[in-house]
Amino acid sequence: MPDSSLLVQPFKFLNRLRKNNNREWFNKNKDEYLEAHKHIIEFAEHLLAELNKTDIIETPTGKKSLYRIYRDVRFSKDKTPYSTYFGGGFRRATEERRGGYYFHLEPDNTYVGGGFWGPNSQDMMHIRKHLQQEPDMLREILESKKFKTNFGQLRGEQLKRAPKGFDIDDPAIDLLRYKQYWVRHEFSMEEVLNQDFHKTIAKQFQNMRPFFDCMSEILTTDLNGQSVL
Repeated sequence: MPDSSLLVQPFKFLNRLRKNNNREWFNKNKDEYLEAHKHIIEFAEHLLAELNKTDIIETPTGKKSLYRIYRDVRFSKDKTPYSTYFGGGFRRATEERRGGYYFHLEPDNTYVGGGFWGPNSQDMMHIRKHLQQEPDMLREILESKKFKTNFGQLRGEQLKRAPKGFDIDDPAIDLLRYKQYWVRHEFSMEEVLNQDFHKTIAKQFQNMRPFFDCMSEILTTDLNGQSVL
């Protein structure tokens, strides 16, 4: 059973890294990073085990879910070499289950997200045609009390104008302008340092399921409701 110590030490390391985000300091404190990383791996393993109780996940281990702390700065104005958070993602398994889960562990900025960050052009057109024909299938979820309580609103980049092939006066234009479809839930530090925080995250992942199920149905059926798999 994980306890608060799994995140306390990593968060102490991240607070120090914020003030010393350079290779010289990092290399001198590599052992502290390795200890923090070990705790994060253990936390991710507990989270994956909890998530597998309610969904089928393709990502094989918690360790495999984690992103590297080393930043790719080649095309970034920010040249600091290390991320000041620990994050990771879990892929849902099979073609029928769409969407991905993301967790972000950072002092005073811990949150989870889920959804569709980069649909390809074919999927994007498929989603838009479905929403144009039947926008209420997604609206009912977005307007539900449970969704608003946990996620507030749908997130994602949006076009300023109507997408090509669609009318700006379309009744579903508010949904059609999205280029991404995702949701986010933020946590207080009190929640983060609770011994059952992995279960709290898993609960919010489970709360995403109606949204995921709706988008999965859209992506796996044609406009007549027939499977395209």
